[in-house]
Amino acid sequence: MYRERPSPVVPGAIVWHTDRTSGGEVLPDGCMDLVWHDGDVVVAGPDTRPFTVTASPLPGVGLRFPPGLLPHLLGVPAAGLRNLRVPLADVVGPRAAAALACLDPTDAADAFEAYGRSRLAMAGLPNPVVTAAAHLLRTGLPVADVASATELSERSLHRLATRNFGYGPKTLAGILRLQRAQDLAARGVPSAVVAAECGYVDQAHLIRESRRITGRPFGELRQPGSGANRSTPLPSGSFTVA
Repeated sequence: MYRERPSPVVPGAIVWHTDRTSGGEVLPDGCMDLVWHDGDVVVAGPDTRPFTVTASPLPGVGLRFPPGLLPHLLGVPAAGLRNLRVPLADVVGPRAAAALACLDPTDAADAFEAYGRSRLAMAGLPNPVVTAAAHLLRTGLPVADVASATELSERSLHRLATRNFGYGPKTLAGILRLQRAQDLAARGVPSAVVAAECGYVDQAHLIRESRRITGRPFGELRQPGSGANRSTPLPSGSFTVA
């Protein structure tokens, strides 16, 4: 069982809860999370490949931040957390993480939002260029055009993306475009139309990109509950669950 809601206090963030009664995988989505995991609070770094989740009798609780926001709030480069799950105290130090120590899962969501709000009060919102770059990359705009639109050189855009998103703009664009494709598919849009709407050359191109990023053809990701979001694991060997 999985449920989520927009956070009213952290811009663009999503609070999520999930049962973990079976193992599975979480797909890349360009985001980073704070996660309550078996009694610990961990930072879920930006993924470039599916991340394996083990079964547990305990629930999963998290706050999923939009691309670029959590590294800004924590004051760390996202690239150093790529494909990792790291205790929050190891990222920001025990003192800065003390507010989230010894949490009960029923309190974790509220505590994460309070923590995010306090970090926002200290750090402020990220550079608008970071937010604009993520938005433009999600639309499928070529990297050169995103650099031009944000008044950056392609090299500067690559540095900005690596620090704030965890990888270069081309990688982020591929992940976000596949997310957009999954969103359209979830509304019942045929795959051929999804491919055209998202800027793929054709449906075969969409399928290749799906395999490259997730290891699965897009048809499997279309199935109900197939788990477009990182916070909701796909059970191993099944794609009918997020």
